[in-house]
Amino acid sequence: MNLESININKKLKIVYMGTPEFSEVVLRGVLENYSLRAIVTQPDHNRTKDGQVIYSAVKNVALEKTILVLQPENIKNDYEEILALEPDLIITCAYGQFIPKEVLDYPKYGCINVHASLLPKLRGGAPIHKAIINGYRKTGVTIMYMNPEMDAGDIISQKEIDITDDDTAATLHDKLAILGRDLLLETLPSILNGTNQRIKQDPSEVTLALTLKREDEKIDFEKTKRQVFNQVRGLNSWPGAYCLFEGKVLKVWKCYYTDNIYSNLFNGQITNIYADGFGVKVNNGEVVFTEVQLEGKQKMSAIDFLNGIQDKSKFIGKVLD
Repeated sequence: MNLESININKKLKIVYMGTPEFSEVVLRGVLENYSLRAIVTQPDHNRTKDGQVIYSAVKNVALEKTILVLQPENIKNDYEEILALEPDLIITCAYGQFIPKEVLDYPKYGCINVHASLLPKLRGGAPIHKAIINGYRKTGVTIMYMNPEMDAGDIISQKEIDITDDDTAATLHDKLAILGRDLLLETLPSILNGTNQRIKQDPSEVTLALTLKREDEKIDFEKTKRQVFNQVRGLNSWPGAYCLFEGKVLKVWKCYYTDNIYSNLFNGQITNIYADGFGVKVNNGEVVFTEVQLEGKQKMSAIDFLNGIQDKSKFIGKVLD
């Protein structure tokens, strides 16, 4: 970046809006190249068990860098402080509230968003989880102009990445955060000099990745082995896929699948004990759980879990709900 560009960047009035760790990675990249007038993040609703306030990842950066922090409870009705900053550009990334049209329309260079999917695929608040759960082989990051609809604005730039069988939501999150940071920094100069592309999204290609609900977390053993495998990976490391074992929640953090067929068993029935875990019958084969967490306990290997069962001969054949 040359001296002239640096001087221009310092004159820009930029407001950054974001909340979680993904947004923190992108924010730190922005701060290496641009000055910010303020950071907008969600209110401090979370607390530790002993009552201490938990700040968002983005707020911690703002405090570290002594940048003005704004935390409107409901930005739809409380946005005047943002407009008073007279932003030339607003950058959003996993902020967590719908931004009103008055804010979207204000900046000279627009309000742009870093979204963790290849739009129009996976619009919504859980694109990383759903990319794996839905069995996608590729995903990526989109830089887009925001409009009042959910993730429906014009596309400025995109970059894709492969999803491997070793990926979990946690590993894919980290890869996409870095990809999003780098793509944003590559794209910003074209936005500021007016040379960027602006591509309308194709409505026929839209898929949704709405915020996860409790029912998304429960394992359905009527599904295929691949679908269960994807669900477990897609919910690791949060919030975790689960089933019920003897009436208690059993979270499943890691698994793999086999081609073993147990036509004499019901789906959800425990098939066998292996050196690294235990098998469960599913629609077209078997899934082997290798890391689990019983309600009230810590995460553990499936072998450690089995060590707590006195009569393992009666364990085989049990049904998980």
